[in-house]
Amino acid sequence: MITKPDKNKTRQKRHMRVRNKISGTAERPRLNVFRSNKHIYAQLIDDVAGVTLVSASTLDKELTASGNKTEQAQAVGELIAKRAEAKGLKAVVFDRGGYLYHGRVKALADAARENGLEF
Repeated sequence: MITKPDKNKTRQKRHMRVRNKISGTAERPRLNVFRSNKHIYAQLIDDVAGVTLVSASTLDKELTASGNKTEQAQAVGELIAKRAEAKGLKAVVFDRGGYLYHGRVKALADAARENGLEF
């Protein structure tokens, strides 16, 4: 019998390949993206200290759940950029989390760039 590979396991393998090459510091944290079926989450992580500096998601009370998922991802990108700017962070390393740079992930990244994050 033929079995389909688990999509999440293959994504996690891709993610670990990328994570072996990049890591975040206090001056240049890692912008991590996680995408579920309903929501999208973004974090700025200092891997040296093992600390999340800033986070934003579609579950935040500041964001209204209006529009389609791509528009919600843009709103999360704007919010993470504003919160990072409030903490004095400008430059980040983008970590797409093993997802294709397309759709919601691309929308979040573009919105973060437009609102002041540099990567």
